[in-house]
Amino acid sequence: MTQENQSIAQAGRDVLAHEANGLLMLADSLGESFDEAVQMISKTQGRLIVSGVGKSGHVGRKIAATFASTGQPAFFVHAAEAAHGDLGMITKDDTLLLISYSGEANELHSLLHYASRLQLPVISITSKSASLLAIHSTISLVLPDVGEACPMGLAPTTSTTLTMGLGDALAVALLSVRGFTKHDFNTFHPGGNLGHQLRSIRDFMHTGERVPLVPVTSGMTQCLMAMSTSGFGCVGIIDDASCLVGIITDGDLRRNMTDHLLVLTAKEVMTASPITILPNALMGEALALFEKKSITNVFVVDTALNNNNVLGILHLHDCLRGKII
Repeated sequence: MTQENQSIAQAGRDVLAHEANGLLMLADSLGESFDEAVQMISKTQGRLIVSGVGKSGHVGRKIAATFASTGQPAFFVHAAEAAHGDLGMITKDDTLLLISYSGEANELHSLLHYASRLQLPVISITSKSASLLAIHSTISLVLPDVGEACPMGLAPTTSTTLTMGLGDALAVALLSVRGFTKHDFNTFHPGGNLGHQLRSIRDFMHTGERVPLVPVTSGMTQCLMAMSTSGFGCVGIIDDASCLVGIITDGDLRRNMTDHLLVLTAKEVMTASPITILPNALMGEALALFEKKSITNVFVVDTALNNNNVLGILHLHDCLRGKII
């Protein structure tokens, strides 16, 4: 190994040593707040809603996935999207886990206000005990101040490692509290059991009169009534041949929110060629689609004859019903 390569390798070892030291400091810092956070999650009747932005958001997705795979219903809600309709994904039975290294991320404000209105418990992960996030949390888990491994102290490195480690610690400690067994673990992993992720969408989709559909020529009053009565927050738009040609969601309403909204037709407001899924697709595929496209509903269509006829609708909450999240 040349001297230059040795220098590069040493730089890498320095980073790992710095992060390892940070993890040891984090382990030593765990105490009463950590215990309370685990107990709070264990008593959650609904889901654990994880949120953050930037690198904290990326780490948050992994933490939510870890909780879900170990038996705690959990999913990630992007903090920026929450203010634009995704707050509706959060119920009065849920617990929030909000992540921000600085504790001052503006995007989390809407989630904090919503939690306050619904009196939802909030667990935060931050490095600043005096930050806005920490102050307005039910329980605040504060990361030790060890600095980033980046030479300039700017790139999120040690901070994201500590956050991910803390998420793992919470999830694994929760296993102990609940007495989670290998058998339980296999239930959530197709490698040991086909489980619910391999169940067909056909088994969980809503059909018949539950599916909100209106003709493309409908006025917005009819569209709004269909959206309100269905409870899905959207309505499918069909043509004369009963083929799905569009969708109207809360987002479409916001984009067209003017004094003239009610005089418009469904065709003028809808998003054409909406995302769809086949009835024989797996529930695991549906969950992946919801996460990738940041949507909460998808229409199930029959494309066998290329007619795009609607067979049903699937909501994100159906993944919970099917024990997918």
